[in-house]
Amino acid sequence: MKIFYSDASPYSTKVRMAAHYAGLPVDAVVVDTNANPAELLAANPLGKIPTLLTDDGLAVYDSRAIMNYIDRQTRGSLYPRNAAKRTEVDVLEATADGICDSLLSIVYERRTRPEDKVHQPWIDRQWQKVERALDHLEANMPRLGKKPHAGHFALAAMLRYIEMRFAGKWQRGRPKLKRYLTRFETVFPDYATFKG
Repeated sequence: MKIFYSDASPYSTKVRMAAHYAGLPVDAVVVDTNANPAELLAANPLGKIPTLLTDDGLAVYDSRAIMNYIDRQTRGSLYPRNAAKRTEVDVLEATADGICDSLLSIVYERRTRPEDKVHQPWIDRQWQKVERALDHLEANMPRLGKKPHAGHFALAAMLRYIEMRFAGKWQRGRPKLKRYLTRFETVFPDYATFKG
């Protein structure tokens, strides 16, 4: 199996960490989505990452679809069976992914437009979403037991990304989030190999 990914992509980091943790053997293949790589486009017409390509040619894309596929292939290693607990994990994953969506909107706004065309009100609105969600997470930190779940991987990937792109701009007043990656690494010691 292959996962097409970019090292900077938080969604890619999430699924790669989860596959590793779950023991699903995959080869990680770095791609540049701007170059429209033929192998990626053959698997995913959207040309987006991450994309998982199974040994029998099945292409699974969108990070949450890949997470669910990994979970099914590894007999429930990423999501709890209990419905209420599963919903908690789904919401945590959605929150972390949603923060990444807003962060990427900011990055792309700055990266793809000429400086005089950058729409600061759009950036400000996205950052407000990020701040609200980070504050929500700080006030409702998920319990991190001995076994990480999909939400934990999403949160770790988001924190890695926000620190990479917005270092020093998100930590103030959020001591629990600042400590999360250190705690996460105690239950997923291989985190260091996914830092980039």
